[in-house]
Amino acid sequence: MNVQAQPAIARNLPADSCNPNKRIAAAAVCDLCGGVSQMTLWRWLNDPVKEFPKPIYIGRRRYWREAAIIEWLESQETKAA
Repeated sequence: MNVQAQPAIARNLPADSCNPNKRIAAAAVCDLCGGVSQMTLWRWLNDPVKEFPKPIYIGRRRYWREAAIIEWLESQETKAA
């Protein structure tokens, strides 16, 4: 298994150890968020209460900063606690 291909959160590394400028596609965001569907991702984007990070578009494809997704996931953990 290629350890470098896994997101930092999956390897139990601190979020600041990943490249803050790395962009990941929607499918990778779904996987990083626990295997959610594209529809769930769409709902989160359209729910202002969730404050889910906005993507950048290159052509018709969506990309997110990996660090922003990890920060958002960690903020959800603190809200649940």
